[in-house]
Amino acid sequence: MSATIERRAGVELRASGRKLEGYAAVFGEEARIADFTEIIIQGAFRGSLGGNPDILALFDHDPKQLLGRTKSGTLKLSEDTRGLSFEIQVPDTQTGRDVLALAERGDLGGMSFGFTVPRDGERWQGQRRELRAVTLHEISVVSAWPAYDGTIVKARSKMPPRLAAALRFMETV
Repeated sequence: MSATIERRAGVELRASGRKLEGYAAVFGEEARIADFTEIIIQGAFRGSLGGNPDILALFDHDPKQLLGRTKSGTLKLSEDTRGLSFEIQVPDTQTGRDVLALAERGDLGGMSFGFTVPRDGERWQGQRRELRAVTLHEISVVSAWPAYDGTIVKARSKMPPRLAAALRFMETV
């Protein structure tokens, strides 16, 4: 059992209006963490999502850069067959505006999550760790290098790409 909060990156982030959505973690994808390989097993987040937890959405794991939380309903989390999906209603704060601007430009590194491992929540086979159950504390939009290589951050716009490009051109003129 680990008492230290660990952080791992996820795979996907999309922006639409003032909403970010995607996956903070995916199942079955191996990641190299320090000197071991790690994989998240389907169902690993089930215990954290039940009951009435207060899980935060942060920028770069910084609690001073709050984007949402489950307690207020501004962060929605669910586990499906692919992984841990999320939806954040991004606040109209400096951090929120910055995150949305970076997402729209494609400048973000990905998603991550902070967790601890309860007793019997992990299984080791040599240098391979399976996360079978985790206590989720937060998910984070990360600006730089995520732990999992497959991380993708994309902005999704409701307007056609040509119109969006034309508007960007007009702003620079």
